Amino acid sequence: MSENTSLDNFLTLEELGLHSSSTQYPAFIFAILMYTLILIFNSMVLLSIVTSKTLHKPMFLLLCNLPISDMVGASAFFPHLVFGIITKNRIISYNSCMFQGFLIHFYGTANLLTLSAMAYDRYVAICSPLRYNSIMTMQTLVKLIIMIWFTNVGIIGTLFALHVRLKICRTKIVDLYCNNPSLLKLACFSSNTMLINYYGVFNIVLLQGGTLLVIMYTYMQILRLCIMSKQTEVRSKAAQTCSSHLVSFLVLQINTVIALSAHRLTNASSFLRRSMGVSVVIFPPFLDPIIYGLSSREIKTAFFGLLKRNRK
Repeated sequence: MSENTSLDNFLTLEELGLHSSSTQYPAFIFAILMYTLILIFNSMVLLSIVTSKTLHKPMFLLLCNLPISDMVGASAFFPHLVFGIITKNRIISYNSCMFQGFLIHFYGTANLLTLSAMAYDRYVAICSPLRYNSIMTMQTLVKLIIMIWFTNVGIIGTLFALHVRLKICRTKIVDLYCNNPSLLKLACFSSNTMLINYYGVFNIVLLQGGTLLVIMYTYMQILRLCIMSKQTEVRSKAAQTCSSHLVSFLVLQINTVIALSAHRLTNASSFLRRSMGVSVVIFPPFLDPIIYGLSSREIKTAFFGLLKRNRK
């Protein structure tokens, strides 16, 4: 096959393994239901924060980034999955594959960066409450949000721009959706993939390792405060903040690390790789609005207030 400057190439995604109607219909219902719930739950959290002035605080304004990126990730995966279930057609154009891969990596990176920014916000709020308003100003908040999205676009945009220079000799995507490692495996043996391989490893170390260090440092400081503090209210607030944040972070982090690492290990289980890869785009978008919405009294109050205003 020629260089991928010929963008009319078609690729084939990994088969879904739905060989009969007894498996096809449940898979279709599950995909539709999950995608619908993800859109509804995340829209509820986003609208509650945007429409309620009482939630226009750094913690909740940072949280707004999560439902946006979660809906981006789910929308990159589920529509094509549903199409594949209905038609049993796993063909995707090269352009569409690149776009899907970009959006899914964009979603994952945005979530990791957002969760790190939220961890820093909670660290300041719990460990330095008297200085919180002077540190987390609106100017600082805007800088953090801009940094999240511009860093994301720069890192992921560069990653996929490096694919343009590669020659494509294969058409089989080894995963259920397009991503950087599976696209890289399409390259001809004659293509020099060293640069993009090193850049991919750099991204893993920077994003997975860097965000993990931020989370570990902030949580250790919060834990130290909990141990030293004799106030039950402080301990309760810190425990509630850390538990919900930690669940969301670990679900995304563990699944992502396993899925990406499995691509680089020749003896890794393909089933494990695909399972973890799918988990990355299903569970965080579904769980995040539940963890941060249902566990937050302020967001629930704002949402019910929004419903009452719309009924009038």
